[in-house]
Amino acid sequence: MDPIFSSGDTAWMLISTALVILMTIPGLALFYGGLIRRENVLNTLFLSFITFSIVSVLWFIYGYDLAFGADIWGVLGTLTNPFFNGVLESGTLSSYAPTIPEGLYAVFQMTFAAITVALISGAIVERMKFSAWLAFVPLWLTMVYLPIAHWVWGGGWLFQMGVLDFAGGIVVHLSSGIGALALVLLVGIRKNARLLPHHLGYSVIGTGLLWFGWFGFNAGSALGATNLAVSAMIVTNTSAAMGMLAWVLMDKLNTGKPTLLGALSGAVAGLATITPAAGYVNITSALIIGFMSSVICYYAVSHLKPLIGYDDALDVFGIHGMSGIIGTLAAGIFATPLINSAIKGGLIAGNPAQLGIQLLAVVVVGLYSFVATYLIGKVIDRTIGLRVEEDHEVQGLDLNLHEESGYRP
Repeated sequence: MDPIFSSGDTAWMLISTALVILMTIPGLALFYGGLIRRENVLNTLFLSFITFSIVSVLWFIYGYDLAFGADIWGVLGTLTNPFFNGVLESGTLSSYAPTIPEGLYAVFQMTFAAITVALISGAIVERMKFSAWLAFVPLWLTMVYLPIAHWVWGGGWLFQMGVLDFAGGIVVHLSSGIGALALVLLVGIRKNARLLPHHLGYSVIGTGLLWFGWFGFNAGSALGATNLAVSAMIVTNTSAAMGMLAWVLMDKLNTGKPTLLGALSGAVAGLATITPAAGYVNITSALIIGFMSSVICYYAVSHLKPLIGYDDALDVFGIHGMSGIIGTLAAGIFATPLINSAIKGGLIAGNPAQLGIQLLAVVVVGLYSFVATYLIGKVIDRTIGLRVEEDHEVQGLDLNLHEESGYRP
């Protein structure tokens, strides 16, 4: 049967695309911006906005084709329509989402690419040169994100193996979290490595926008206005809520006092961890996933980070990297064909091989992201230099790099 255009699916995907844009600008920007020193708030906001702009341009010049074009040996897509030539004019339906225009599917996927790169900025805030970040974004998009997106979603070798990643546990959270770890090991520790949130109110607003936008992220990945989208929306909200409650509990048990910052972190952990499994699991599984995500991410941030001694400023690895790992494996355990008839299910549904595929994806993508990011960072460090001057770091980046200030003296 030939694909049939659906105005309902198209309307939902237009909304979902706008929701995911909201996640990056201003959601992620505000979330990160409130967590650092006031002298660096504009620089931190700027990193998210400039990343979104760079990716938006490159995606339609060559990015979409390399991620979702005709498969080349399971590794990369074919560059057949540079500058999206002829696609908008033809109005063809997407082969990946056959009830909506290909242009809509492409711009929806662009929003995922943008937030993935922007996530990494939280690890290196307050000490990385703006010029170095401008070089990093296109290099990382091209060398890391596009191949991984093709492997998992664009018909590549992991896609062919049947890996489950509904909305980006591997492609988004694992790749950015592991990449962030590699980059911070190169950039080094800040002169003042304490987390000094200058305005948690910004972060509350940012988290609210992330939570709201995540429905476009996860429910939108159903690629239509269907019952699967409804299911993905419900388990997404459930996992986020459980993640927040679990982190508050961990705060109380470990420090004696619940914290707002902990609650926000738990919500983000719950959202990130359910992402790869959102279209495959039920409410019970979502509750378990949300709880597990907070407990494991809590200890990654509070114990693993000081044990190893890396300076991941806003815990991109501790929350997003770990969530990507947990959620990807959880999909291999809890996925059920009762929720999504297009899959065989995971371990509990009688398909233990799925967990093996998920573990392979975590290991290979994690290693690739780490090594490729480290090499990209090394090249930039040897040419432009990654780190700002010491006096600029101490005084703040807003004035020294941008000649602006977020607040009047």
